[in-house]
Amino acid sequence: MKINIKVGDQVVTATLIDSKTTQDFISLLPLTLTLEDYARTEKVSNLPEKLSTEDAPPGSDPAVGDIAYYAPWGNLAIYYRDFGYSDGLVILGKIDGGIEALNVPGSVNVTIDQIQ
Repeated sequence: MKINIKVGDQVVTATLIDSKTTQDFISLLPLTLTLEDYARTEKVSNLPEKLSTEDAPPGSDPAVGDIAYYAPWGNLAIYYRDFGYSDGLVILGKIDGGIEALNVPGSVNVTIDQIQ
């Protein structure tokens, strides 16, 4: 599954894995979100509803470009810097290239939709 993330006038593509959590995420698309900077490591935003974590691992160790769901807070996270293992973090997929579009100070407005 592929998605587009529109950041300003740039479009970044990502490949999602097939999981129940990802299927729930896809069902919310298209989404327009304001991604806030968190810990100068990731951009995060609350989602309109909680996603399933059925069959998800208890946690994950995200890398640069990973798109994840943080179940305890119910938010989407896109990592532009490396980070350590976190309980409750479910990897949804990975940015294919162009992560630097999100490695900017402050918040960014994005539109996320599925590539048909």
